[in-house]
Amino acid sequence: MDIRITPAKLSGSVTIPSSKSYAHRALICAALAEGSSVISGINMSKDIEATISAMNALGADCHETGEGKVAVTGIGRASKKAVIDCNESGSTLRFIIPVAAALGADTEFHGRGRLPERPIDIYTRELSRKGISFDYDHTMPFSISGKLDSGIFEVEGDVSSQFITGLLFALPLLKGDSVIKLTSHLESKPYADITIDCLKKFGIEVQECSEGYRICGGQKYKPCDMAVEGDYSQAAFFYTANALGGEITLHNLNKNSVQGDKKILEIIDDMCYNGNELNCFNADCSDIPDLVPVLTVLGCFGKDVSRIYNAKRLKIKESNRLEAISVTLNSLGGKVTVTDDGLVIEPVEKLHGGVVDSFGDHRIVMSAAIAAEKADGDIIIKGAEAVEKSYPDFFRDYNNLGGKANVITLE
Repeated sequence: MDIRITPAKLSGSVTIPSSKSYAHRALICAALAEGSSVISGINMSKDIEATISAMNALGADCHETGEGKVAVTGIGRASKKAVIDCNESGSTLRFIIPVAAALGADTEFHGRGRLPERPIDIYTRELSRKGISFDYDHTMPFSISGKLDSGIFEVEGDVSSQFITGLLFALPLLKGDSVIKLTSHLESKPYADITIDCLKKFGIEVQECSEGYRICGGQKYKPCDMAVEGDYSQAAFFYTANALGGEITLHNLNKNSVQGDKKILEIIDDMCYNGNELNCFNADCSDIPDLVPVLTVLGCFGKDVSRIYNAKRLKIKESNRLEAISVTLNSLGGKVTVTDDGLVIEPVEKLHGGVVDSFGDHRIVMSAAIAAEKADGDIIIKGAEAVEKSYPDFFRDYNNLGGKANVITLE
């Protein structure tokens, strides 16, 4: 699907979809609980559908009941064998591998897009030391077998917090106590905080310590009816639109959220001076990698050079996001330079129209759509259906705010 966007000011009100991070975690916790839970406020996307399908494959019963609700009956007896299609969801893959291992389910994992390229070496190393066999050749499909043993799991903190989350889900299910020992600084720690917040709601206790995390074995997940809060990573697109001249009121956000992407408010506030002019920012994005594409758009329209650093992990997302967002904006007249671990963004007065590619990445598509607000000509986004991964209704909401996005067919 290709989208033509004609520049227009965005204004009005929008209800921000539910946090994908919270939704993944709530569904997994509910599926591991003994009994029935209802998770409400969910906006379905391909990633969330992948996690629902995964938990059903392991023996849960998760099904939509309408109005953004998913009814979950927890796993009574885990499947002995399972086949799980993670689609393009790195969260689903990395969250579920240790869960399946803890349940003793021999599991085959499938995926598409760039997911087969994304590393799981931490698991192949650590879980192999604790009773799990991998039939893995650095691609997908691959399979695991065996039942996970408790103990000390040594995990690098600068690869992805998703490995920490996966272990936090699984280790309470084991008989013995375990420790997640961090061997480097934990980047994206707010995502681990979201996991611990969800676990607590479902009766699981985790102790944060100097080494990393201590988890008592023999714990049981308890059913919980939970409403999923709005997603600051999606809200960031509309907050950026406001900073560029929009007048949008955002609903469904928890002001006290532990979501790291709430940082967008602080960055924009720090950039602003004289009421509505933008200066520049220097952003350490080790904890907020999902904000990088739209922050790059924001930086294009400051009064001075902006910098993004500690973002090298974006090279192994749905796209190489550092390259993807720089190519996208530079093709429209931006001045973005890729560094070893981030981006340098020189300000421009306006962007011009042109044709850009989605790189198969939902956040590149949405960032390009927001950039169109400050362009002097139409922008065509090829492969715009990538938004279905996390925010299928993005263009509906965009147009309801006065945007002019229309599906086209390129000749």
